[in-house]
Amino acid sequence: MAHILTMPRQGNTVESCVITNWKVKEGDIVTPETVVCEVETDKAAFEIPAGAAGTVLKLLFAAGDDVPVLKPIAVIGAAGEDWKAALGSQESSHKEHKGKEEQREKDSSCFSLCASAPLRDKNSEMHISPRARNLAEKEALPLEAVLGTGPGGRIIERDVIAALKNKHPLTAAAKAAGTATVPSVGSGIGGRVKVADLAFSPPPTPPFSNEGAITETPIKGIRKVISDRMLKSLSESAQFTINASAPASKLQEFRMGVKSQGSLAEELDLTKITINDLVLFAVARTLPRFPYMNAHKIGETIKTFERVHLAFAVDSPRGLMVPVIRNANLLSLAQISSDAKRLATACQNGTVNPDELTGSTFSVSNLGSFGVTGFTPVLNMPEVAVLGVCGIELKPVAVSSGDANSGNCAVRFEPHIGFSLTINHQVIDGAPAARFLKALCEAVAHIDLLLATG
Repeated sequence: MAHILTMPRQGNTVESCVITNWKVKEGDIVTPETVVCEVETDKAAFEIPAGAAGTVLKLLFAAGDDVPVLKPIAVIGAAGEDWKAALGSQESSHKEHKGKEEQREKDSSCFSLCASAPLRDKNSEMHISPRARNLAEKEALPLEAVLGTGPGGRIIERDVIAALKNKHPLTAAAKAAGTATVPSVGSGIGGRVKVADLAFSPPPTPPFSNEGAITETPIKGIRKVISDRMLKSLSESAQFTINASAPASKLQEFRMGVKSQGSLAEELDLTKITINDLVLFAVARTLPRFPYMNAHKIGETIKTFERVHLAFAVDSPRGLMVPVIRNANLLSLAQISSDAKRLATACQNGTVNPDELTGSTFSVSNLGSFGVTGFTPVLNMPEVAVLGVCGIELKPVAVSSGDANSGNCAVRFEPHIGFSLTINHQVIDGAPAARFLKALCEAVAHIDLLLATG
């Protein structure tokens, strides 16, 4: 009997994986250990073994496809075996239940389609079958006016047909006019839409002949996943950023001090402590005093956490990754430093466990090493706050001359580290966020005292 290879679930929160490339082709003979394909999520990359010996009868998706977990991706069996029958046999147990669900969806959506053609949210991703797309293009029907009734809201051919029944016909010239905004009613006989009724977008500006070579790269795979995630974050929350800086002398003195201690620092595992490690430690110790910052917004509910599960951004070869230091508020500086380095290395190597990239309650993104002095970090949803760490730069500080009556003062330059705090204004107001940022700056400015008490 043929073996149906499904997309495995890589971690509890992973819903789909992108097939980056196939290692086999149809007709190849494989063993259970043969790597069939490589897949990746927005978190990590994996290899999928065949799981059974036999011949690759069918590859069900192409490289670059984003496939939901537990969905069949290949069929392996005896040479000449009917892969369609094998696939149908596996799905037959779900057929009755699925049919009832689709019928309910069809009944509920048919009424809406017959009553009117509802508009689709322009920010949502549109899923449409090839047959439906071809019919919509042929009839010059805007897809935004079609409500999908297929699995997961997918637009299928019957949805386009239903929408066309409620749409005034186009003249032959209007159909052939190309892409345009089509009104619901035209100026022709019986409401027919003529060319004059169409609203065309202005033609694109022709390229300059001397502009040089142009490379077009489609947004797909993990880049598309990250892109969609960032857009979703910005479109579903009211993001607001405030900026501040803290004296960084103590940070620098501590780091230089532990490096000069030699064997003692090595024994205490402090020789590789970085400025970022010290900031992570300060954040982990400050957050419990401001629990509204250590929270999630899920729908209309705010979940506040006692423990700090601290995420930090890593620039990996595969793009942005955000591993999580569990229970960071309970860890020592050395433990936070060690865990951060372990997780960052795993992200760089592509060996990080997907579950180590989920469950954070607060995130930190550090661009200071690039000389950035201010930026707007994007929320790691459903978290309600994210801290951006900027570079250290000299800032003027007024120094009293000692004579209170003279009114004179001197100015000296001291190192300061910048912070950019983005909050979800749906949950946190500006003043409470500023209180947290002020407390964090004080903790960083007096990191030696924080370490003594922590």
